[in-house]
Amino acid sequence: MSDLPIGYWLKHLDRLIENDFDRVLASEELGRRHWQVLNSLHTEPGTVADLDRRLAPFLEEDEYTVTPVVDQLRQRGWVEGLVALALTAEGESAHEALFVRVQDARRRLSRGIGDEEYRIAVDVLERMSANLEQG
Repeated sequence: MSDLPIGYWLKHLDRLIENDFDRVLASEELGRRHWQVLNSLHTEPGTVADLDRRLAPFLEEDEYTVTPVVDQLRQRGWVEGLVALALTAEGESAHEALFVRVQDARRRLSRGIGDEEYRIAVDVLERMSANLEQG
């Protein structure tokens, strides 16, 4: 077991996930945030404010909104609507194709980790977060 603190591993893993997503999506000139917006709208259409709320935990400190990403996806013809946003048919097709790549990346990430181990890890991180949120 490593002597490095959990903060090191959290930041290190987050960077690795970000870089892996960027590599996986690079051929489409997309990044992790593009995927998150696409996937969020696939799951539930909404406004930019809805997306900002849903994706807030993933935003960088200098990133206040996903508006630029929505605009880029709109330019590709993948998102429609000015206030209420939804994926177009082309956006749904893009999501479906990208989903396969994202699932492969997730499998690589959790290789050698059983479902129960994964759930335990997530549960521990969730409880640690709750501890700090409560003060």
